[in-house]
Amino acid sequence: MFVASGVPRSELHAKGRKVIRKEGKQVLLIAVGERVFAIANRCPHEGYPLSEGTLGPDCLLTCNWHNWKFDLRSGEALVGRDPVRTYPVELRGDEIFLDLTDPPVDMQRDRALQGLEAAVADNDMARMARELARLERAGFDARSALAHAIAVRNACLEDGMTHAHAAAADWLLLAERATTPELRLTALLEPVAHLAEDTLGAGEFAYPDGGAEWDARAFVAAIEAEDEARAAATVRGALAEGLTYDALRPAFAEAALAHYADFGHCAIYTFKTGQLISRLDGEAVEPLLLALTRMLIRATREERLPEFRFYAKALAAWDGTGSEAAYPEDFIGASIDGALKRTLASSCRGTRELYDALLGAAAWNLLHFDRRFEEGTSGAIADNIGWLDFTHALTFANASRHLCEERPDLWPRLLLQMALFVGRNRKYVSADQNVAQFEVRDRDSFLSREMASLYDHGIPEPIIACHRVKVQCALEDELGASPDAPWADTMCAAVNRYLNTPMKRHHGLRTATQALDFIGRES
Repeated sequence: MFVASGVPRSELHAKGRKVIRKEGKQVLLIAVGERVFAIANRCPHEGYPLSEGTLGPDCLLTCNWHNWKFDLRSGEALVGRDPVRTYPVELRGDEIFLDLTDPPVDMQRDRALQGLEAAVADNDMARMARELARLERAGFDARSALAHAIAVRNACLEDGMTHAHAAAADWLLLAERATTPELRLTALLEPVAHLAEDTLGAGEFAYPDGGAEWDARAFVAAIEAEDEARAAATVRGALAEGLTYDALRPAFAEAALAHYADFGHCAIYTFKTGQLISRLDGEAVEPLLLALTRMLIRATREERLPEFRFYAKALAAWDGTGSEAAYPEDFIGASIDGALKRTLASSCRGTRELYDALLGAAAWNLLHFDRRFEEGTSGAIADNIGWLDFTHALTFANASRHLCEERPDLWPRLLLQMALFVGRNRKYVSADQNVAQFEVRDRDSFLSREMASLYDHGIPEPIIACHRVKVQCALEDELGASPDAPWADTMCAAVNRYLNTPMKRHHGLRTATQALDFIGRES
């Protein structure tokens, strides 16, 4: 529907351009020869007025703030990324009429998703935010943009699922809790931007085609054999049969806990995938399960390393007859083999008692992490240890507890793998530290304050930010499940220290030193 602009054509040709405000829109009218163009006055880059721009030949308008250039005829950005909106113009004598009707909402959605794809490919966080906001303004839930990004970037994941997917579940939880549109958009933007970084410049690594009847044993065997084609086919077959991830998760859990795999990532991702599917209302299920499948296949089997080789023997020796009471103190300072043997010694005490003891030891380790290993520059590559090596003990335990509550037969694997975390980290702690300052006296206030800080965390690296949100959500969940657990105060203090201690995030000198040492020994 055309409406009068209120600007005579003769006046516009005399002045060259004119900004009008009509129906809540700020529109720039520009005369080029006998032609009249109407575009949104705000540059789609950062909102500066295009009315201050420079008009060049061939209907090209340049925004002088950042040199973006737009074709007035189509709105296309010839330099820059976002197109500027154009409005149809009709000339009636000396009057200028404009059609300010918004496009149909489905068209707005399609344009926003197309823009999102371009923004993710360019790793342009500001444009990602704008496209998410456009979706919400058009009446769509911007969670669908995350599902869309997951689907279109899935083939860019050479090693399958990443931290971006795992943390997305927790960012969506924060989006649900957001009290303002700004906080909600912030939480929705985080996982999209993380996915963009993880796939930036990546090639295409297509998933195998084909489907096969779902068989849980066949799926687990395919993961064990690192046979992606067979594993992916059974996943597709399950979805074709109408099975949900809830029905498939026990098999994924078995595959995830079959090994001390990838420092706990397999179990964490398996659990978080379920949360993410639920919080996306069932969108992007196939891409997520294929990405998870690939990740499980390509994950390292770390119990095959020399320091962890007793794990397989310990698992085989688990007979549920160990009757010794278990306390955190029994595991603090224990070697890897010592922690495994001590776990076996309490194998019949009940999973909760042993779980609490091991988690308590992990909490003590986190609270007493010796930061000299993080800050040092001359250590061995094997001793490149940081905060995340310790926080994984909590996030792995939290995820695996949920998996084992569905599959109780997997408890021995979880408990023995927790012992591996505890024993492995013992050489990187120091009891001779003042940690009293990190005591948490008001648990609810602490959790509320730290959760609120995530909306404006200020951390440039998505990988660091996503670990913070995962740790805080894991702590909240564990405390909710067992508020009176013996490890609760220690873990709160440990997480408080982790969250409020500076983290060294760049290791140029250490990397260079270790490279020279490596090359010096190279034969």
